[in-house]
Amino acid sequence: MAKLSEEVLTVVLNLQQQLLKRIDEVTATEFVIFEQFGEVEGTIDYFRQLQNAQERADSYYLRLFTALRQIYASQPIATRDRLELLDRFISEAEATVDAVEATVSEIRRDFNLS
Repeated sequence: MAKLSEEVLTVVLNLQQQLLKRIDEVTATEFVIFEQFGEVEGTIDYFRQLQNAQERADSYYLRLFTALRQIYASQPIATRDRLELLDRFISEAEATVDAVEATVSEIRRDFNLS
């Protein structure tokens, strides 16, 4: 079984946790906007932005999960390509966490939500 360093594994698991938190923030924001304002012309674009943010976060959560499963199932060691792919996913997931957080914050600000 291929193994990653504890540091890399911790980074991936922390990123997955952050992505789940961002998904929760997105859906909570969608819910509050829908409850307070409904689905009207003025909110539709915001719902699209939130849906896009949720899909990005979900996509990177699944990419990290799949990459870990493939690496740990590799025998006797993981291929360089898989490790490079994981490294790329880590970088992209970090950027996604920040982007989703910014999107949610901006939308919450636009609607004066705390």
